[in-house]
Amino acid sequence: MDILALPGSLRRASCNRRLLMAAAELAPPGMTLQIWNEMGSIPLYDEDLERETNGGPEPVRRLRSRLAEADGLLIATPEYNHSVPGVLKNTIDWLSRPGPEEPLAGKPVAIIGATRGRWGTRLAQSALRQVLYSTESLVLPSPALFLANASNAFDEDGRLVDEQARRNLGALLSAFQQWIERVTGQADRPS
Repeated sequence: MDILALPGSLRRASCNRRLLMAAAELAPPGMTLQIWNEMGSIPLYDEDLERETNGGPEPVRRLRSRLAEADGLLIATPEYNHSVPGVLKNTIDWLSRPGPEEPLAGKPVAIIGATRGRWGTRLAQSALRQVLYSTESLVLPSPALFLANASNAFDEDGRLVDEQARRNLGALLSAFQQWIERVTGQADRPS
C-alpha cells in the first residue's frame, strides 16, 4: 500500500515533518510512506496560470500525478492562527482542480498534526476536514492524533520518542490501512 505524505509546513525540521518520518517508521506491514518534499515549489493558485499551463505548472503536475498513483494521502498539519497553514491550503486548492484528473476525489485521506503549543491541532484538523469534504476525499473518521507539546515528544535527532504518541500513531496508521482497504474494495479481493 503506497501512501503519499504531505507535511503542512515548509520548515525542514518541523514537528509535522518529523511526525511523518515517524509514520514512515511505524507503518504497518505492507504500507510504505513517501514524504512529498516539494511543497515550496508549488506557486500560489492562479486560474490564469492554470489555464496557461494546461492544468498547472510542472511542480503541480508532478504532485497531481504522484497523488493519483498513491493508494492514500496522509497529511500532517500544524495549526496557524486556529486554522490550516496557507501553503497546505494552496496545495489542496491546486489538487482539487479538475485538470486532466482530479486526484483528491475518492482518495482515502488521513489527517494528523503536531504543535509545540498545548492545544494540539484540533482546529486546523477540523478546518482541513471541511476543505477535504468539499474535494470529495474519503477522510478517515477516526482515530485522531492531535500531538500537543511536540517539542517534548521528539529527541534532538528528530525521532518521535513519546511512547504514547508512537502507539497512537501506529494505531492510526493501522486504522488508515483498514480504511483504504474498505473504501477501495481491497478488503474484498482474494489474496
